[in-house]
Amino acid sequence: MDFTPLIHALIAVAAQLAVGKVTGNWWLGGAAACIWWIAREHTQAEYRWIEQFGLGLRANMPQWGGFDPRIWNVPSVLDWLVPVIACLLIYALMRNK
Repeated sequence: MDFTPLIHALIAVAAQLAVGKVTGNWWLGGAAACIWWIAREHTQAEYRWIEQFGLGLRANMPQWGGFDPRIWNVPSVLDWLVPVIACLLIYALMRNK
């Protein structure tokens, strides 16, 4: 079993808690951490596109290459989606507190 999405979620929630405790802004820490994971996975998707369709050359990749659904798989989506869901839950809990 791949625990990477859970590890990403723990790191994102830790960042959210740290920023939330210091500033009282529970949205900011979660957003920053989630944007980090989303950008990371998008970058990895671009590299997969280059490898699979771009003949190994970055110059062959179109601007939309990282959004091509052919290169996304379930683990890649979970690597950013699980932290987003975790941070949204923390935000919802702290907002209603």
